Amino acid sequence: MSKSTQPTALKRIVIKLGGSMLERLNETHIANFKSLQQQGIDLIIVHGGGPAINKQLEKNGVTSTTVGGIRVTSEEAVSIVQSTLIGQVNPPLVHQLNKGGITAIGLSGYDNLLTCAFLDKETYGFVGEIKEVNSQLLETLLTNGIMPVISCFGCTNDGTPLNINGDTVASKIAGAIKAESLLLVTDTPGIKINGEVQQVVTAKAINDWIESSDIYGGMIPKVTAALDCLAEGIPSVKIVGETLEGTTILQQEVYA
Repeated sequence: MSKSTQPTALKRIVIKLGGSMLERLNETHIANFKSLQQQGIDLIIVHGGGPAINKQLEKNGVTSTTVGGIRVTSEEAVSIVQSTLIGQVNPPLVHQLNKGGITAIGLSGYDNLLTCAFLDKETYGFVGEIKEVNSQLLETLLTNGIMPVISCFGCTNDGTPLNINGDTVASKIAGAIKAESLLLVTDTPGIKINGEVQQVVTAKAINDWIESSDIYGGMIPKVTAALDCLAEGIPSVKIVGETLEGTTILQQEVYA
């Protein structure tokens, strides 16, 4: 009886693009994504849209605040966030990728992708937490060479819209597909402590820096998402800038 051959597992990377990065996305970035695909790496993009959302909220006279880096989203604001992310930010990004030779499709939590519930309605309003990811849908797309491009937006079982932190979405997606790595691409080139970008850090160091307030504001959801990924067994998470260079986060120190 011949020994069965196991297929080689494909590498998978989840890339989270912050809203400010989307405005600067160019042909070089698209070419880099395409090059990774040609190396046999499956890619999933999760995107935010902070600047575009802020612009639309201001245009409509809706105020917005953040708590611990998470946008407090009122019932009035959530419909604006929804139309901005799904209607204005996602389609041009998908078009840009397809134009660059990458077969991509836009998705949100509404597309049978995310099972969500309110995170804490009293504190955050219409903000969601992810209970489950439909990994089979993602598997089907990736198997057919299609790149999922996911808006960080979902809904409850009864269809109530929920804004979801983009770093959290990326973390949950990475865990669900057992990604090799998660790249959080932002306008800050990694974790800065005392003005210096840290090249490699551990989970323990991050927890210490949060406690000492060296990590604060919008960086908190990013590092929390990173730690969640590490806990799920994702080997490494990187918080990087436009050049895809920055901070690599590991569960524990690696010794030579």
